[in-house]
Amino acid sequence: QLYRDARECLTLLSQRLGSQKFFFGDSPASLDAFVFSRLAPLLKAKLPNGKLQQHLKSLQNLCNYCTSILSLYFPWDGGEMPPPASPRRLRAEEDPHKRRNQLLSVLVGLAAMLGYAFLSGIVSIQRSGVGPAGRQPIALAEEEEEE
Repeated sequence: QLYRDARECLTLLSQRLGSQKFFFGDSPASLDAFVFSRLAPLLKAKLPNGKLQQHLKSLQNLCNYCTSILSLYFPWDGGEMPPPASPRRLRAEEDPHKRRNQLLSVLVGLAAMLGYAFLSGIVSIQRSGVGPAGRQPIALAEEEEEE
């Protein structure tokens, strides 16, 4: 039953497409993206049971539809892989300010966390009466007694 429904769906799609390039004329619509996302794997993948794939391959306009979208939007998918990028080209294509942006992101995050800690009371700064070198100030009366 499932295969029969799928075959019927493919046949109806083929009839609706007819000889047009896309379902709604000369430019693709969201329906084209949806239909292509279902047809392309069915057409290109190796399947254990190829009944549905064979039926799709018999519908020449749907095969041409998938092939034209692949060649138009995925030109490297025609069996050829794009040429591998050299390390020099990869570095040139990277964001030239990547490190600066990473550092700024870390600093902004740190500032936000510290601000939250201070405002929520998790961390507070208290002034103590500690003098230089960690000594407590001695009152004048105590100084006289120590001598």
